[in-house]
Amino acid sequence: MTSLLRKDQLEVSLHEEKKLIEDGRLKEENPLDISEGFNRLCEACRRGDLKLCQETIRDGANINARDRFDYSPLILVGRLSSDFLSVAKFASTNLSFAKASLCGHYEVVQLLLESGALCERDTFQGERCLYNALNDRIRNLLLSYDYSKSTDPLQPFAAHITSLLTRDTPQTSDLLVTAVGESFRLHKYLLSARSPYFQKKLSAAPETTSWKIPTAIPPLAFGIAMRYVYLGEIPTELGGGPGSGFSEDEVLEGIAKISNHLEIQSLWEAVLQSDDRRLSRQRRTEEVERGRSQLELWFTDNVIKHKVIVGTEKVDDVKWDSNNGIFADVLLRADQPVEQDPTDTPTNEARHIPNVRTTEGPLNGIPIGPAATPLHIRPTQKSTLFPVHRAMLLRSEFFLIMFSSGFREAQSTPHLQIIPIDCTPDVLEIVLTFLYTEKADFALDLAVDVLFAADLLLIERLKQKAAVIISTLGNGTMAPASDLQIVGTERPAADSENIDIYDVVRAGWLTRVPRLEEFGARYFAYRLESYIDEEEFADLIKESAGRIRGRQETDSIELLDDIRYYLSERFRLRFEDSGLEDMMAEEGETGDEERRREEEGTEDEGVDVSGLGAKIQKTTLDDGEDGSVPRWNSAIRTLDGEVAGDEFASDAVNYQILLGKIDRLLERLKLDA
Repeated sequence: MTSLLRKDQLEVSLHEEKKLIEDGRLKEENPLDISEGFNRLCEACRRGDLKLCQETIRDGANINARDRFDYSPLILVGRLSSDFLSVAKFASTNLSFAKASLCGHYEVVQLLLESGALCERDTFQGERCLYNALNDRIRNLLLSYDYSKSTDPLQPFAAHITSLLTRDTPQTSDLLVTAVGESFRLHKYLLSARSPYFQKKLSAAPETTSWKIPTAIPPLAFGIAMRYVYLGEIPTELGGGPGSGFSEDEVLEGIAKISNHLEIQSLWEAVLQSDDRRLSRQRRTEEVERGRSQLELWFTDNVIKHKVIVGTEKVDDVKWDSNNGIFADVLLRADQPVEQDPTDTPTNEARHIPNVRTTEGPLNGIPIGPAATPLHIRPTQKSTLFPVHRAMLLRSEFFLIMFSSGFREAQSTPHLQIIPIDCTPDVLEIVLTFLYTEKADFALDLAVDVLFAADLLLIERLKQKAAVIISTLGNGTMAPASDLQIVGTERPAADSENIDIYDVVRAGWLTRVPRLEEFGARYFAYRLESYIDEEEFADLIKESAGRIRGRQETDSIELLDDIRYYLSERFRLRFEDSGLEDMMAEEGETGDEERRREEEGTEDEGVDVSGLGAKIQKTTLDDGEDGSVPRWNSAIRTLDGEVAGDEFASDAVNYQILLGKIDRLLERLKLDA
């Protein structure tokens, strides 16, 4: 049981911590940040703007910092706004702002946690996150991310590098280091990336396959040093003593010699670090990040720099010696797709040859026309070869199974074997960057292709990162289509949307990523009036219904169920206990009675009102500046063009209109859901 500190002991502890922070030895977990990038992140969290959140995080904003009001992004995005009560008073005239203030943004909370935001129990900031969570759904999400999952996103990467020291199958080492009674199977590319000494030694002699440790250095000391190089943790007990052949002081002295010899000064500092938990955790995090940066630099300067682009028909002629300066042991091939060139037509000279007789006398069987068939110029297909290392490819289950089997690709040959991958060179480069560096920064237009490549190669973490990019950058602010365009216009072109939502939904089905299925349903729900009349939308609904084998009449359609759920969320009608529907129904009855009285009173005065509605509608409808696009002036109208009393009434009518369209679509498709 942990003993409680007295007030004076707590003050001393806080003073020492503050001193360490001021001296630069200890980093503050939640530093004050007033930069423009961090302010943009905070504002995006307040508004629930997934796209802007993803962009600011990708640009390097510190998601664990705090603003001048002492709020972190994770607290901002999950808390209930204190301004809601005042906003609710004028919600009918400013509904969009009232909606933003009403609820916490679950998807943004999920994005922050997946990006490494801290929510550690029994800490001040962690308890603030939980206390300020708007609802149980967000609170449970915060609790589901324990400390190791949320604060150490590089842990899987570091664990793989460390496992290479003890992995026997498949064998990927290319350097055998021997000591007294012990041997170490190491990897040249990793030693070259992490140690300046090995970088110079192996650059001068890349064919080296063995190395012997001086007898004065204890094998225990060298083993600890190699574990540190391979991003492992230094043991608290260094070893030595009776039975080991070396004393503990000799082991410690050996580590100091190796640290100087390999030019890794941080190794010696890590051995001498204090027992302070926060200092140890901080040093460990810094070392893993340093190792990742070193591997990234080595990957860029060697793998990417030495990639080869050749004609596809000449790929088999490429011979890359196994003993090479970048220590690659396999080549990955990606073919560039051949695009149909609009200039793929006969040459100008051939095109303008006149199809008439140009000789005198009889033809004697010679045909009229050009002397030869015009030639078509076709582009040559290109292929890209990446020299890579099997040890890093093992992060993919696909390559792990391949290299552990008796397949031809697992055999050693004098020249590097070429393994074709079914994706474009740009996508394969993204995949390799992730395997070598754990980084996954790519554009939205490549995200679906990366998703399929990750699914092919069985890289689950990259699949999830691709899904996050699609569901955030492709999400925008999730504004309803009715807020973006006037009634009756077509939906924005595919180029302006940046993604094909139909492809995204089908990709989610094929790759078994529920996040994309949910994103697609929510995307459709917030823009349903723009899609529901399209034939492709109807085809998608039929595909969703057909995914249930042995479908019965009582079975629902999963995609349509999700769309209905998010549609009700969009119009805020799922909170039945709020009494909003009852209030609107009573208001509708009162309005009907008032209109009836007005009509009766007007008829008593003998005034013809038969054309009044048309006149009112005409006065509220103006032509655009060019006289082609009608625009509503001040009246709030529904999707079918009728005048509504306020935005609450408009949302209620629009909700029923869209549900009615869904029912009519199901009737047309002869589906019961």
